[in-house]
Amino acid sequence: MSENLDLVRSIHAAHERGDYSSDEWAHPEIEYVWADGPSPGTWTGLAGMAETWRDYLSTWEEYSTVVDEYRELDDERVLVLYTFSGRGKASGLEMRGKLAGLWHVREGKVVKFVRYWDRDRALADLGLEE
Repeated sequence: MSENLDLVRSIHAAHERGDYSSDEWAHPEIEYVWADGPSPGTWTGLAGMAETWRDYLSTWEEYSTVVDEYRELDDERVLVLYTFSGRGKASGLEMRGKLAGLWHVREGKVVKFVRYWDRDRALADLGLEE
């Protein structure tokens, strides 16, 4: 197992416990991308990532993620397939989804993270299958 995969696993281990407080794993100029979903966009830097993530989490109650699979794609990229669940604070609706995250790691830091609401789109973008 590579150091990049170890890093991404450690990030997700914290997230699965509901701990989103650390950004020590992120490069100061991280590119944070939501490829699709309700609020697609790109943010740069720790402050932009933190604000976007904080805003996103504030819309949920009982938000959780569970990793389904890790795929090391090359020396820099790790794809994570995961399932999220939560209840919308405004709507009260219970939601579950199959998501994907593409982590780009260089020199022990995440330099880019691309989040996909549509797992199939992520796999198609990467030329992969479920």
